[in-house]
Amino acid sequence: MTTTTLLLQLIVILGVARGCGWLLRHLGQPQVVGEMAAGLVLGPAVMGFYLPDLHAQLFAKPLLGGLNALATLGLVLFMFVVGLEIRAPGGLRSQLRSAGSVGLLSVLAPAVLALAITPALHPGLAPAGVGFWPFALFMTAAVSITAFPVMARILKDRGMTQTRFGQLALAGAAVVDVFAWVLLAFVVALAGVGEGYAGLARIAGGTLAILAVLYFVVRPVYARLLAARAPDGEPSLGVLAALMLGLLASAAATEWLHLHAVFGAFLFGATLPRDDRLLQSLMQRIEPLSIVLLMPLFFALAGLSTTRSAFAGGALGAMLLVVGVATVGKLVGGWLGARVAGLNGAESMATGALMNARGLMELIVMKVGLDVGLIGPDMFTILLIMALATTAMTSPLITLALRYRRVDNARAA
Repeated sequence: MTTTTLLLQLIVILGVARGCGWLLRHLGQPQVVGEMAAGLVLGPAVMGFYLPDLHAQLFAKPLLGGLNALATLGLVLFMFVVGLEIRAPGGLRSQLRSAGSVGLLSVLAPAVLALAITPALHPGLAPAGVGFWPFALFMTAAVSITAFPVMARILKDRGMTQTRFGQLALAGAAVVDVFAWVLLAFVVALAGVGEGYAGLARIAGGTLAILAVLYFVVRPVYARLLAARAPDGEPSLGVLAALMLGLLASAAATEWLHLHAVFGAFLFGATLPRDDRLLQSLMQRIEPLSIVLLMPLFFALAGLSTTRSAFAGGALGAMLLVVGVATVGKLVGGWLGARVAGLNGAESMATGALMNARGLMELIVMKVGLDVGLIGPDMFTILLIMALATTAMTSPLITLALRYRRVDNARAA
């Protein structure tokens, strides 16, 4: 792969992403939904159909290594900033209890519905040789996931990161995604591929070890470093380099555990001291690069794995069924979990809407399933459409919930 080819790929991807983002932003959607739609536009269903020669020359599989590396780096940088932003008003222990109720119920509801529809999906959409239960449990993980980074992007774009329901949804999504990754590891073991049950034990033990090291070792070391070398919240180049080293080490640790690098990046950001000045300084330096240049690449890479056959015949009916089950399960489960956590009706509706966003983490789960042979290209495409549809619903449903809250408050007054 030449440098010229990589630059051409970046030009095409970013141009299409910005164009789709501009169009969907005028329809009331956040930029991230446009970037996800751009992945479909660049895939076989659109560009591969109308411009097959150009598509084959520009996005051949041997030419995608550079894009994969840049996309992962963008996710790591973005999730680091998200971790820095996390606050736990009312005490960390209380926040964890509330997040647990949201996470548990927003997993159980869609999981039960996914198991109910799997008998209709398995005969036609499971690859040859994949048994019912591996396929069924994979579908359970796929519909239960919540897109932590995409949710964070939506909250950031709307200025809602510090709201009660925003922080509860972010914490609940972290609980959901860890559970979903453990379930996914179990499914891979059940299917007889990957590292089996030894890999499952490694993920569980390794996660606990990373959490202990971050809290008891990394946290005090960086707290002393920042207090001594960046007391005003403005890190020097040396301090910034130390932060990047810690970030990359944490991301590499969780990537080695098969939990994906984004979890290590988020945990490292959450470990650092809660300093608003430091947060603003790092956001100004990191966010423009990760959001504008690097994150659209991941969505484009997902679009390149889709197929046109998923939009016709029985696969189209399966697509509508999967989207419906995934949406109802998450909305109901997230709403119930938020009510148990003490939020009012409108905030609970907004929490359910946020938990329904699947974008980025769904794409990662889909990619794992495709790589190990648990799903084929048609189901991959169906899940991508589900991720796009449920993420596109999020912002309008939040607006509806907050409008309901204003009306309710006016009636009470």
